[in-house]
Amino acid sequence: MHFVRQPSSICSFRANMILLPALWMLGMLTKRQTLKGRFTIAAKHHITIAEIYETELVDIEKAIAHYEQSADYYKGEESNSSANKCLLKVAAYAAQLEQYQKAIEIYEQVGANTMDNPLLKYSAKDYFFKAALCHFIVDELNAKLALEKYEEMFPAFTDSRECKLLKKLLEAHEEQNSESYTEAVKEFDSISRLDQWLTTMLLRIKKSIQGDGEGDGDLK
Repeated sequence: MHFVRQPSSICSFRANMILLPALWMLGMLTKRQTLKGRFTIAAKHHITIAEIYETELVDIEKAIAHYEQSADYYKGEESNSSANKCLLKVAAYAAQLEQYQKAIEIYEQVGANTMDNPLLKYSAKDYFFKAALCHFIVDELNAKLALEKYEEMFPAFTDSRECKLLKKLLEAHEEQNSESYTEAVKEFDSISRLDQWLTTMLLRIKKSIQGDGEGDGDLK
């Protein structure tokens, strides 16, 4: 996951001179493949374009658009696993850009699609966990209701470390106890290392306890 950074003037110049013509050519190739009905190849081209916007041009909105287009083509070809990978990219970036409802819908959709698959159901808890965190950032009550819904939909979620963490965080938030909140996160992190996305979302929730972003802005 690449978080938004500002490209330097040198990088911008390089992008204009090299990457933009390459994007134009990829766009033309993608259109040709689409016209020929080769949607899987077109989907792969859209991923390549998305990755250029994601890592080189740092235009996350355009990266999201191309991942979404790729997911649509994969769905049309019934390549659901590939479609889900693209959608999860969209969800992660949407949450980063504070488009929480969009992220929630995707995480819930992918979670529901994977929870009955014997090979993929273990991942469902991660998607419901991330959806619940997005709910939590918006509103504590939303998070409580979502958590109840996910436990009913996917009973195995109840015994997961992610679900237990959410319940501890909700309790700490209700009590406005930032120390209990931090301790719960530290305990979880000691076993399952938090990535940058999770750390960012958990910090956003913690700030609502501390009030107006006060405090040390840390989870440790």
